[in-house]
Amino acid sequence: MKKSYFLLTVTLFLATSKLFAQGCVAIKSTGGVCSMLDHPEETDKNGGWVFNSNIRYYKSYKHFIGRQEQPQRVTLGTNVINHAYTQDIALTRVINSRWSFSVDVPIISNTRSSLYEHGGNERHSTSSFGIGDIRIAGYVWAFDPHKFKNGNIQFGLGLKLPTGDYKYTDYFYNTGPGGTKLLGPVDQSIQLGDGGTGITTEINAFYHLSHTFNLYGNFYYLINPREQNGVSSARGGTPSATSIAYGSDVMSVPDQMMLRFGTSVSVKRFIFSAGFRDECLPSRDIIGGSNGFRRPGNIISAEPGIIYAFKKVSVNAFVPIALIRERTQSVPDKIKTDLTGVYAQGDAAFADYAINIGISFKL
Repeated sequence: MKKSYFLLTVTLFLATSKLFAQGCVAIKSTGGVCSMLDHPEETDKNGGWVFNSNIRYYKSYKHFIGRQEQPQRVTLGTNVINHAYTQDIALTRVINSRWSFSVDVPIISNTRSSLYEHGGNERHSTSSFGIGDIRIAGYVWAFDPHKFKNGNIQFGLGLKLPTGDYKYTDYFYNTGPGGTKLLGPVDQSIQLGDGGTGITTEINAFYHLSHTFNLYGNFYYLINPREQNGVSSARGGTPSATSIAYGSDVMSVPDQMMLRFGTSVSVKRFIFSAGFRDECLPSRDIIGGSNGFRRPGNIISAEPGIIYAFKKVSVNAFVPIALIRERTQSVPDKIKTDLTGVYAQGDAAFADYAINIGISFKL
């Protein structure tokens, strides 16, 4: 039972570390960390420290309007291709069997190639590299883990700080006077941050069906009260009159949401998990305005995973595979629809899957 509890808690901790942003639906890495870290008997006296490092990679290249894929973009070579790497480094202080505190620092490296951003005739790339938005959070178990060993619920509350550069710039070719290049902010999907101070909320739960089989669930929501961050979406040029009229000339600061659930089975030191994940960038925020440029949408994925646990170290791999990809209407899309009388809905590029590899150390 002790090993099963440890494996499950490590699974939830690693799997909840943010695997967002499988494409132009620009959900940033903000370290949604669940601090289910160890068996209560080992942590309630003196607490402890846990170090976690996760690497995420994806390639987005398939365009969708709503849930309808646009395969001609790939065939014609007009699609946008994003390569995104994130190294998430998290340090968690386990105070006792119920309370813990975490700090997550993402290091991000992104590249984006396209035709339309560089005059339309030649494919060029822009890139970004640096620290993303750092997150700090505290967690508490709803029930005493010593008395509720077969199941429990954990609540988390934190702050997402605007430490990532949300004004990162690079050169756009064939866009200046006479076909010269212009220096301007890179696309929202590869910016290092969103420019807002956010409030993170989490609910993490598990239930032991037996010594071998377990159920788990996680919910994460980032509240971003700031409406816009003041960064132009015109790539160094002058915003068009229509983009100003529709409100898409300045980048927005959107909320983010993740819901995941599934089951796992323990086999000696291995744990195999299978579940579903819904990642969402909503078109409207809970608090504050929702205008400005954003690509709202949903990614529903099947999420297989595997973990191998040593005494104080565990390694993991998770590969969420996209089942449904949807680019929904943004507020500027709706404003354009109202002003023109013609239904408007932008597109977004998505990945087929993401690769996530991590390691966790009990210090």
